[in-house]
Amino acid sequence: MRVLSVALSAAITASAPAQSAPSSRAVAESAADVIEQNYFDRSRAGPIAAALRAEARAGRYDGLAPDALATALTSRLAPLDRHFRVAWSPPGPSRAAEPTEPAYDHEAQDRRDGYGFREVALLPGNIGYLRLTRFAPIDFEQRDWPAWRAADGALALLSRADAIIIDLRDNGGGDPSMVGYLVSAFVAPDANVYNDFHFGERQMSERPQTASAARLEAPVYILVSARTGSAAESFAYTMQAARRATIVGEATAGAANPGRDFPLAPGFSIFVSAATPINPVTGGNWEGTGVRPDLATPAADALMQARTAALETAIARIAEAERIDAQWALDALRADADPQGGPAIAGYAGDFSGATVSIAGDRLSYRVGRRPAIRLVRLTGDIFIAPDDPRVRYTFRRNSAGRVDGIEIDTESGERSFRSRDPARRAGP
Repeated sequence: MRVLSVALSAAITASAPAQSAPSSRAVAESAADVIEQNYFDRSRAGPIAAALRAEARAGRYDGLAPDALATALTSRLAPLDRHFRVAWSPPGPSRAAEPTEPAYDHEAQDRRDGYGFREVALLPGNIGYLRLTRFAPIDFEQRDWPAWRAADGALALLSRADAIIIDLRDNGGGDPSMVGYLVSAFVAPDANVYNDFHFGERQMSERPQTASAARLEAPVYILVSARTGSAAESFAYTMQAARRATIVGEATAGAANPGRDFPLAPGFSIFVSAATPINPVTGGNWEGTGVRPDLATPAADALMQARTAALETAIARIAEAERIDAQWALDALRADADPQGGPAIAGYAGDFSGATVSIAGDRLSYRVGRRPAIRLVRLTGDIFIAPDDPRVRYTFRRNSAGRVDGIEIDTESGERSFRSRDPARRAGP
């Protein structure tokens, strides 16, 4: 999470006189000074700084190369606050001094990155899916702020979904303004659930200046991993504490306290936490522990687990006449994860009135003419389904001799067609 971000010290230009590398002790003691002066927890800032100075003077960091020193200091400090981080970047000519290299355009890159909204979709069974890779800042004084419009566009697409999955597995953080705005999309306008950030005697709330239109009835599932950090954790933690989301995956990074970078010796900088969040529901935060999942599963399996849970919940909530697509989607998801046994698939291969069924590994492939092939998995017996488009089921029919002689194709809307098997390819059981 970036709060009150500031620039690092100016880059040393090519014309500047060469500087000798600072001593390891000087870097460590400089880091201790910055911590003592700026760390939000005044009761701990002094002891942390004193211990670091003592270690430096005892020679603990002597002889380390700059990159190794940065790693050693980070390893020493991170257990005390997950946002502590010492960085090293060799001093040298600034990028601006290189005329052949264009200046980095942050606004253009933000736009090309979709302001963190990397994927928005409706999955089979009317399950909304949002993959968010960062929380971009919102200026609530400007209604046409691009990140604000991007958020509203994503929420509009998901507005009629029966359940919503928000994927934060690759989200390392961002800005609290977007956190608060997205939380407001799922809680009552007067809900007292937003984190308060304490900067010494000052406070800042994540409650947005302008709230989104809220959906209070849609179940929400949030996917997390050990990569999920900072602002992404804030969103997951707040939604979990408000009982508005089920968290799926692995425990998150455990980095709750926001702050900023401070320059040290040339080439070195340190990130120091300037505040700590307090959630009004829990009275605490996720520092060190991370956000604990409600459904614990390896991060790689989190989407499948969340889709299964979302479909099960949707089926239980929606009218029977409307749930067939969700039921078929759930059947396909389960069949794809755990294919059922049945007759040997070799017997299904052949041509069927313009369609071709072939074997692809341990699955079947169905193709009509030049159209893209459809991957089929067995649902049960001679009934197959396409996991990528479960609105259609394929039932292989057999003759009196037990041989496959056609495919009956049923759609969720009740339409049915039949393709008979071409005699030239009839073979197998």
